[in-house]
Amino acid sequence: MKERSRSVYDLSLLLVIIFAVAFAAITVHSQNQTTTQTPAPGPTAAQSPRATPSPSPTPTPINWSTDPMLKRFVFRSIGPASMGGRIDDITAVEQNPYIIYVAFATNGVWKSTNNGTTFSPIFDTYGTHSVGDVAVAPSDPNIVWVGTGEANNRQSSSFGDGIYKSTDAGKTFTKMGLEDSQTIARIVIDPKDPNIVYVAVLGHLFGPNKERGVYKTTDGGKTWQNVKFIDEDTGFTDLAMDASDSKVLYAASYQRRRTSFGFNGGGPGSGIWKTVDAGKTWKR
Repeated sequence: MKERSRSVYDLSLLLVIIFAVAFAAITVHSQNQTTTQTPAPGPTAAQSPRATPSPSPTPTPINWSTDPMLKRFVFRSIGPASMGGRIDDITAVEQNPYIIYVAFATNGVWKSTNNGTTFSPIFDTYGTHSVGDVAVAPSDPNIVWVGTGEANNRQSSSFGDGIYKSTDAGKTFTKMGLEDSQTIARIVIDPKDPNIVYVAVLGHLFGPNKERGVYKTTDGGKTWQNVKFIDEDTGFTDLAMDASDSKVLYAASYQRRRTSFGFNGGGPGSGIWKTVDAGKTWKR
């Protein structure tokens, strides 16, 4: 029995040795084949040197100060580090609703041409970042109006410096007047004639002023007429045109006053007004 066990042990050991030798031979053979098949490195052809990419030109900072002491201070974007602020208005082009304009109370005007996937600022280089309304002419999408000065009543509300017009879909803007309005709440454009524009001016928040009410232009903003004025404490906070008759408009007047210690919203000047003759006369 012992001799039989010894024989089985010797046979197993022999098989292990045979398998080890065979595995070693196969490994050496594979390495030799790889070495043989690899061509010897020959003289390499002269390679053309890679062109070093030139750095992109640094864009000129927006609103860069020309003062020698302040010129070194340049603001840079650090991404969406905080909220975007209050949105006062959103409008789209009727002929192409993928084109969208957004007016911010404290962040200018932004435009999207891809249905809101991305937005770009288009009002950063002008006199104010506070915007109350944006409107696109129904008959010509290249004409865009921006009324500056948010129509909100907060202690932190910021002021505007008038109304702006673009004739190239927001690439450039030109100031068209109403500089002392401080707050523009609504812009309405005649659907057939882009030169006829109505503007609801709410006026100063912290004090009285004369440049408030409903203003109208018939020459594309070259001249303005105050077609509805109540008093120096009351302005207009909204304006709407009848879709079936551009001579019929509705306007909301609002008497308000913000002080350092409180707010008075409302008064005898507040109300709803209607005109049926394109602003010549109004009925409360």
